[in-house]
Amino acid sequence: MGREKGNQTFALCIGNKDCEDLEIRKIYQVLPDDDAEKEGYIRVIDESGEDYLYPQSYFILVQLPREAQEALIVTR
Repeated sequence: MGREKGNQTFALCIGNKDCEDLEIRKIYQVLPDDDAEKEGYIRVIDESGEDYLYPQSYFILVQLPREAQEALIVTR
């Protein structure tokens, strides 16, 4: 799940079995976590506003225009 430098990564949720903090068909911001990726997980900022690990199979990475990325960035 490599990322281009300078771009934020986003993923479309396509599954949410037993995960109340994910909505199918919603785009989530992805945070880098190489160790999690090696184990088959992805770190996203979910509906709670916090970042958590979820199975990679629940998501499809999507490329968005810069303007869309800026609109979706979660700032803490």
